[in-house]
Amino acid sequence: MKLRNIKSKEVVKILQKFGFIIDRQSGTHIILKKEEKTAVVPVHRETMSIGTLKSI
Repeated sequence: MKLRNIKSKEVVKILQKFGFIIDRQSGTHIILKKEEKTAVVPVHRETMSIGTLKSI
């Protein structure tokens, strides 16, 4: 599967479909949690780069 630049809000929606719940927002970053896993999604840009997407 080839990755493409997508919006940060889309990433949050996709993570929520996989069971992550928004825990809090710290400035321009949304912190999502699922059991003992944590994902931090930056929302300070319109689109997220592929490197940042891979790190999440």
